[in-house]
This record gives sequence, structure tokens and C-alpha cells, in this order.
Amino acid sequence: MSDFSKYKIKAYNHWGVYIHENQGYLGRCVLWCEREDALDLADATPEEQKELFTVLKELREASQKSFNPDWFNYAFLGNETRHLHGHFIPRYSSEKEFAGIVFKDERWGHNYRTDYDFKTPEEVLEKIRLKIKENLS
Repeated sequence: MSDFSKYKIKAYNHWGVYIHENQGYLGRCVLWCEREDALDLADATPEEQKELFTVLKELREASQKSFNPDWFNYAFLGNETRHLHGHFIPRYSSEKEFAGIVFKDERWGHNYRTDYDFKTPEEVLEKIRLKIKENLS
């Protein structure tokens, strides 16, 4: 994600939550560690670790209220972007419709894979962002 500040959902002390611009998985978010020199999850400070679990729980609950997913995947990879961040990926056993778009989890029951051809219109992306923000305590 290039300039993803416009995708911010919520700021915490150590983490920011952003809507991912590719919504191939409805409600997919990025958790970004605010510490500039943060690289690896295993090197997160105790404060960052503790807050991360709070963020994950709150985001999971907000996602349940917003879209009612059936499962969640969490990925901290760092292969392309060398900064401590994670992907929050709601998973769905059946199709979901939101803002006039049908979202289908083609890989339900298997590891998630980003569909780079999936394009989310900006107005729909904003509606998804606002829906999660509304439900994130």
C-alpha cells in the first residue's frame, strides 16, 4: 500500500489499523506498528505485544458485527514491506454481499491467497472502512 493514511480506521498507542485496499477478503485490514524501527514480530516490545492482542480482539469483534465472517486468518510476513505489520483476513464459507458487490472466498478452508486482480472501487472501500470504524470500540 503506497499512501495508506487515508485508509486509517483507528489509531492505538503502538498500532494503527487500516483497511487494506484489496478487499478480495471482505474486511481485510493491516495492523501497522507505529515504532519506526520495528521490523520483526519477535522483537515487539512487551507493550506492543500486549496492545496487539487488544487490537486483534477488538478488530475481530468489529468484523463480526460488520460482516459476520466464519473464521479469521492473521499473517505477519514482512516479505515485501520490511516493517512490523500484520494482515487481518476475515474468511467466509459463503458469499457475502456488501455495497452492491458480491465477495466470494474462493479459498475457504485453505490458506488465503491475495487475488491481485480484485479491484475494490474507492467508494466501496470507504464504506467498508467506515463500517468497521463504526463497530471498532
